[in-house]
Amino acid sequence: MAEMFYEADANPSLLLGKKVAVIGYGSQGHAHALNLADSGVEVVVGLREGSSSVVKAKDAGLTTMSVSDASAWADVVMLLAPDTAQKKIYDEEIAPNLKDGDALLFAHGFNIRYEQIQPAPGIDVAMVAPKGPGHLLRRTYAEGGGIPSLIAVHQDATTNARELALSYAHHIGSTKAGVLETTFSEETETDLFGEQTVLCGGLSALVTAGFETLVEAGYQPESAYFECLHELKLIVDLLYQDGLSGMWFSVSETAEWGGLKIGPRVISSGVKAEMKKVLDEIRSGQFADEWIAENENGQKHFNELRSAAANHPIEEVGRQLRNMMPFLANSSNIRDVSGG
Repeated sequence: MAEMFYEADANPSLLLGKKVAVIGYGSQGHAHALNLADSGVEVVVGLREGSSSVVKAKDAGLTTMSVSDASAWADVVMLLAPDTAQKKIYDEEIAPNLKDGDALLFAHGFNIRYEQIQPAPGIDVAMVAPKGPGHLLRRTYAEGGGIPSLIAVHQDATTNARELALSYAHHIGSTKAGVLETTFSEETETDLFGEQTVLCGGLSALVTAGFETLVEAGYQPESAYFECLHELKLIVDLLYQDGLSGMWFSVSETAEWGGLKIGPRVISSGVKAEMKKVLDEIRSGQFADEWIAENENGQKHFNELRSAAANHPIEEVGRQLRNMMPFLANSSNIRDVSGG
């Protein structure tokens, strides 16, 4: 089993002696900046001129600078802008202000793995990737805990990059939960694969197909929504808490028998073969090339896909039903899109 690192393995003083710039104030950015500040780290938030996040960061008690000024001021720069915005921000505002011995950190390996960003050889390049959304990272820290993180080193100019990444992970709270060492390639490829085939793409397609199958067979859309989407949280909570075996233990024997027998018919060998193709596209760079080109061309196809998904009947049925559930009234949509 892979080794995990905890509080006793980190050197907290390593980051306390450095100035840290967090670039971006979205879901991850706000959590990193606030957790670091509360840990006693000297931190500023780097934001683009005119960013609406300036007021938010200042109201939270943080110091803000332009991205260029923050990068020149800092010894450690954590780049938390969206993947597709990072190259332009780095090339124009960060790279000219870095000096040998500085550290450039990422929370996702996309731009290093696919060589969109190529730092100078005198710069440490490492990753600290919390395995959860920013609001959870912040909340668990405020409660005295943390969420796990991955760390990785791409370039170790100072021979201290790994220890710096672990110190950073400590100050955002992750050594309380456990830190796993990986590589930029492994983090990027597994993250993209999980999102596309299971967590986001596969799950949404499975839910939609189940909903459509029931409605097309004449069942009420509301019943189909409850069975194929609403109750999903109950199952995911069981999986999160106790794994697959815990989920099977908690559901009825009828559900267990039907699930074990029928699940492989739905997620068949053909599905797994397609997953392997998806992984090949991620590893070869095909997916990255297509996504980069899509952004360079104005996201036309992406917006068409997004619109089609938003206008599917399951969404309208869901909106109507959720409006009847007061316990969901305080839920919010959180998207980590802040580029500063």
